Amino acid sequence: MSNIYREWLKAQREAAGLTQQELATAAVMTRSHISHIEAGRRTPSKEDARRLDRALNTGDVLSSFLPDDDTAVVKHFEAAHALEQQAVEIREFALSFVPGIFQTEGYARAVLGPSYPPLGEEECDRLVVTRLERAKILEDPVSPVVWALLDQSVLDRPIGGPEVMAEQITHIVRLAESRRVRVHVLPRSLGFHPLLESMLTLMWFDDQPPVAYSEGVRMGKVHDSPAMVQELQGRYDLALSDALPLKESLALLRATAKDYGRHD
Repeated sequence: MSNIYREWLKAQREAAGLTQQELATAAVMTRSHISHIEAGRRTPSKEDARRLDRALNTGDVLSSFLPDDDTAVVKHFEAAHALEQQAVEIREFALSFVPGIFQTEGYARAVLGPSYPPLGEEECDRLVVTRLERAKILEDPVSPVVWALLDQSVLDRPIGGPEVMAEQITHIVRLAESRRVRVHVLPRSLGFHPLLESMLTLMWFDDQPPVAYSEGVRMGKVHDSPAMVQELQGRYDLALSDALPLKESLALLRATAKDYGRHD
């Protein structure tokens, strides 16, 4: 990020007599996120910049002079993307396809390619790069703690074809075998379960209350109401209690990858 931008932000905060935590509270952000922005490790989203302008009474300066960012996410995911990068614990539930932070390049291209309206090759490339960049949070061996709860339909749908699916599922198995993530599968024999309506992400933080993010077709919503977050956490826990144990889940993942490999 531009040194001028981050230094100006810090100067405005200090001129207002605010600590990072006080600015974070006023802008409805986390202190760690403010710290990352001022250190140049992260670029604020457009919504972050608008909230910072309001909190610092700087008009639209931070919004208007936001540094160029190659990060490409759909609009309804912008707020959740910023939160994902700050979370110390993430629990994913996937109903239809593999969550973004676990996707391989081949799988991501298969998901992002056939869209409407059609994407140009350059835009598709940007979206794929962003999705792979999101996965870098898993390069830290400890944080965030990540759990994945996968409906078996995620494994059954051959997105990208057998070769892509075999590679994708093997990638998830490796993450689980390295103990970087914990994976459980909800078997198709279960029938109805309390998360069958949409995908769900639960996130916890060091310095703010937990949030949830749910997503459907071309829409997504960050839930920060304590009552709603608690309800969604409860639904997740209930579904998790019906999932296959870790050992059985990994056995199913390995068998499925092997089956796709035979059809390659």
